[in-house]
Amino acid sequence: MGLLALYAWRLLQSVFLTLEVLQQLSRQLRQQLRQWRSLDLPQKTPLHLGIIIASEDAADAGGVAAVVCASAVTGVRYVTLCEASGELARAVPALRAELHARGLEDAQVLTAGEAPVTSSEELAAGALCVRVVTLGSGRDDLVVAAQRVCDRVVSGRLAHDAVDEAAVDSELSANEGFPEPKAHVRCVMRRNTRAMSRVTAALALLQPVSSFMLPTISSRGLNSMRKMGGSMSAVCEAVPAVVAAEPATHPAFDLLRVEMIDEYTIKCATYRHKKSGAELISAQADDDNKVFGIVFRTPVTDSTGVPHILEHSVLCGSEKYTSKEPFVELLKGSLQTFLNAFTYPDRTCYPVASQNTKDFYNLVNVYLDAVLHPRATRDPTVLAQEGWHYELENKDDPLTYKGVVFNEMKGVYSSPDSLMYRAAQQLTFPDNTYAVDSGGDPTAIPSLTFGQFKAFHAAYYHPANSRIFFYGDDNLSTRLELLDSYLQKFNAADATPAASEVKTQPLIRKPRRLVEKYPTEPGSPPTHMVMLNWLMHEEPLSADDELALGVLDHLLMGTPTSALYKPMIESGLGASLMGGGLSDELKQATFSIGLKGVQPADVPKVEALAIETLKKAAEDGFEADAIEASLNTIEFSLREFNTGGYPKGLSLMLGILPRWLYGSGSPTEGLRFEAPLANLKARLAKGERVFEGLLQRMIVDNSHLATVELVPDDTLAEAQKAAEEAELAAVKAKMSDAELEGIIAATKSLKEAQLKEDSEEALKSIPRVGLADLERKVKDYPTVFDTLAGGGELLLHPLPCAGVVYADVLLDITKVPLADMPLVRLFSELLDEVGTSDMNAVAMQRKIGARTGGLSTAMIYEQPTGPGGTVADPLDLVAYLAVRGKATVDKSGDLFSLAHALLTDANLKGGQAKVVELLREKKSNLETAFISSGNSFAGARLAARNTLHGYVGELTQGVTYYEAVKEMLTQAKDDWPTLLGRLDKVRETLLSQEGLIINLTADPDALDAVRPTVDAFAAKLPKTAKADPTAVPWRKAVTLLPAVDEAYAITTQVHYVAAGMRLFEPGTKLDGAFYAVARFLSRGYLWDNVRVVGGAYGGGCSLNPRTGGFAFSSYRDPNVQGTLDIYAKTAEALENAHLTDDALEQAIVGAVGDLDSPMTSEQKGFRALTLHLTGVTTEMRQQYRDEVLGTTRASFKAFAKTLRAKPFKVAIFGAKDAIEAANTARGADEQIAITQLS
Repeated sequence: MGLLALYAWRLLQSVFLTLEVLQQLSRQLRQQLRQWRSLDLPQKTPLHLGIIIASEDAADAGGVAAVVCASAVTGVRYVTLCEASGELARAVPALRAELHARGLEDAQVLTAGEAPVTSSEELAAGALCVRVVTLGSGRDDLVVAAQRVCDRVVSGRLAHDAVDEAAVDSELSANEGFPEPKAHVRCVMRRNTRAMSRVTAALALLQPVSSFMLPTISSRGLNSMRKMGGSMSAVCEAVPAVVAAEPATHPAFDLLRVEMIDEYTIKCATYRHKKSGAELISAQADDDNKVFGIVFRTPVTDSTGVPHILEHSVLCGSEKYTSKEPFVELLKGSLQTFLNAFTYPDRTCYPVASQNTKDFYNLVNVYLDAVLHPRATRDPTVLAQEGWHYELENKDDPLTYKGVVFNEMKGVYSSPDSLMYRAAQQLTFPDNTYAVDSGGDPTAIPSLTFGQFKAFHAAYYHPANSRIFFYGDDNLSTRLELLDSYLQKFNAADATPAASEVKTQPLIRKPRRLVEKYPTEPGSPPTHMVMLNWLMHEEPLSADDELALGVLDHLLMGTPTSALYKPMIESGLGASLMGGGLSDELKQATFSIGLKGVQPADVPKVEALAIETLKKAAEDGFEADAIEASLNTIEFSLREFNTGGYPKGLSLMLGILPRWLYGSGSPTEGLRFEAPLANLKARLAKGERVFEGLLQRMIVDNSHLATVELVPDDTLAEAQKAAEEAELAAVKAKMSDAELEGIIAATKSLKEAQLKEDSEEALKSIPRVGLADLERKVKDYPTVFDTLAGGGELLLHPLPCAGVVYADVLLDITKVPLADMPLVRLFSELLDEVGTSDMNAVAMQRKIGARTGGLSTAMIYEQPTGPGGTVADPLDLVAYLAVRGKATVDKSGDLFSLAHALLTDANLKGGQAKVVELLREKKSNLETAFISSGNSFAGARLAARNTLHGYVGELTQGVTYYEAVKEMLTQAKDDWPTLLGRLDKVRETLLSQEGLIINLTADPDALDAVRPTVDAFAAKLPKTAKADPTAVPWRKAVTLLPAVDEAYAITTQVHYVAAGMRLFEPGTKLDGAFYAVARFLSRGYLWDNVRVVGGAYGGGCSLNPRTGGFAFSSYRDPNVQGTLDIYAKTAEALENAHLTDDALEQAIVGAVGDLDSPMTSEQKGFRALTLHLTGVTTEMRQQYRDEVLGTTRASFKAFAKTLRAKPFKVAIFGAKDAIEAANTARGADEQIAITQLS
């Protein structure tokens, strides 16, 4: 079969259309293909072929023309129209005008009898003809017309016989005979409800890739999907109308450029506001999760934390929105899918997102007024609350510092890891804004004055210094109208945006070194931390280098078997890695690597190992299969564009920002990867040592090396505390009585203002959505249930996945003794780290990278709901070991083969060194997490008191797990045969068809294609497990943690204070309205008292409807007993709350908004799995939603009554002296038992 015939037939196979007319077309084309076999087609002639299916109605002619036009924009030079019905002919003038308007004056639009003239140079470059055919309503017309166009294609190619084939071959040899495609398949099917057979067929010439794999299109883009270990199946669509639409115009804005980003099927229009100088990118996307963001460059010259404090402060009221904290009011009652702000070392971002258009523009209005006209620049109490202030309630009390950011940064500076990364950044960038801490150093924050605070806003929060971004399917003109209403008040001449430019750090031709201390507890192991950091360049990186560096980073650090990761962690010189390799969020990229848990004498060895390993990699190069795996992993990630629960528009905005802020080329170039990817592949195909060259130039031969060593000091924490107390004592000593009375009055006044209710007028200034804007019905997730060999369950979720198959393989772990759950977690983390009988770990990781989009293991355990949705039996649990992976459809066989190999053939026997390494790393990481995320561990302790579900969480993630890790580490080093025997027993117990669940999410056709592979996988597992028949069932083996007041002492300047109880007993029908009440508490009473007044970085509560558990929690909290006192008054606060109609509606809206987070297809499939495991039906979910919607004032009173009747017990992670101080204020029977974590 000739190349054209083979390719045409495979394309038709890929379209997956079910109309009878297309089946007939297929049969006719099959006959035609047999006639083409004898044709002597040039095997290396670039050929473009595609199919467009659309309604042939006159109304759709313009749509087809738009598709053709979009093709032209992406590389099509010639467009031929062959019409039978005449509808497209009437669209030709508009089509020609569109092409010329886009700067494609040399593009030709030809009628049926004309043929394009192509030169050999154009042919070699992949010049493209698009041929469009419209038909009458008969099926025969479709077949005849399709045959006619196919004949024209063949004759068109034969017409190029005179082309100098040798010249063409020479041009194309770099890519195995074919150039990279310059246009894309467009396939769209529009169902016509009046006449399904009335379709339009259009064939477009599209060149095949060298492997004869079909170029295809993901659901997010119209670009051809290149070879990525296989091609994603054809899921093709026309450019959506919202994207095809012309960008809006407005007299207040200059339209600078319009760009189509095929990689993500978005159109970006860049504007400049004439009066204010603000820049805007307006992205048109077929996505209802709309995104807005405004970003300011905010470089600093000191570590007072002014941009960080300002980020918090601008959201505390503005000219139009006069409540104390409009941000919190939005949190209470918005349908937002993202609402936050964050401070970088050189910029501050304010993004929002919502699927509801009304809600979206409410968020945009509040944020714009907040950043441009904040109350904070007129009211010093905002700086006092969010930044810092002196606090004194009685004259004889010690003076203290309070402030949200002050305490947040105390928590950051308590973490040794944070101290390392701060020091590394500052040593790497000694000469620009990165040499200081934009987040704020707690020792420097109290030097920030209100005048400096105001001046910073005035200097950097002018629109001329901003970058504004819109994304989604909202009205394009509305965006410009809204922005102009805010921006027209500003003049570009009043700003100096050049003052905010981030200076380039010159490369320093000499390595430098810094040694600093980090705080530890007395008696802790005296281990050091060391990290090497390279500044990689001065000049801006090209798009090609950016992509190549990403692949190089994966080659070095992407997996535990990567070229740098493996020797560093396996050296035994440290407990775990420091540095994440490449970091490119700032103006210049850096590369960092190091270890923590290092013996003092081994620090030089760590540095030498890192340098020698990098040097060796540059000299010896990377193996071909390693490059293939890393390149496929990066490409799969780019094409899949799976942002999880993160709005896609926000990810795109963050991708645009570096170029936009630093002025290095078009901002949207940060989103394009097709050309850099093609260039990279071409260079590799020529044998160029791309990655070795980058490594040599940017790291090995680069003397800009900043090495940071942190050494332990068990007196540092106490010294820092003493220094702060002495500083405050000295300040107080210098104050007069009048000044002290002023501080006391200011303290009282601030607290009164913080706790004062907003006026009705102020609250009404906040725009809101109401109950009428809510969706009343729950969203369903399509699921088809089937059975597997041995009686296992198969769950199928037919959802649009762009040719990717998402698979979850679940093995029942409740057959393993409960006490061995820490061992099961070790087993799960070991599977992809030790190789198999015929593949070492390196080969296994590379095969996973080359053949799949990723393969991982996890433990899944869920609390099933009680009968009728009641609170569950506390000892009821389902638990599984899950192997989760994804791959393109044609590589699904590899995915399941690899999963089977990991489960059944992992080389546990040879894994002693790896087990010791993993456990050392786990121990080190847990010790770090206790300090940075103590609230999570406190919550786990609370949950383990109430249910088996909570107990398993503590056993596999909490303090109990930490103790088990230490025990397993000792056994791995001293008694490996025993630990190996236990691991083998775990595997024997797990492997079985009994209880097997496989969860698949994919395109409908892909599910059918993968089914035989799934059945074969299940059939290969043992029919029954080798479980211990004497094993005690979990519900009988478990002893839940006692409900006591307990605390764990850690080295920190702030605390994590949790408290809770089982609020509802098993069998109770928990009213869904109580969820709205609990949410109201988190964003009202607890926010105001724990965060705003108390100064904690965060605080709230949670209610679990399946377990009946209720818990309070605070984060980076300067208080202990004070916070517990606030928790104790919660029921009283609810009983006394004055709940207006607006506040009640606000609570309901916010609660319903939480129930409707946007999800990817992968997430929907996994969500359906968890609903199945827990027994939560659609009817139960609908009832729960109805109850939330039906929340009344009586619901608040009922919840308060229940809360008052149940005393809570506490779990705290914090500084020992603060917990001991809390005990002095508690009764003898309320003492908190303290355990030192070490």
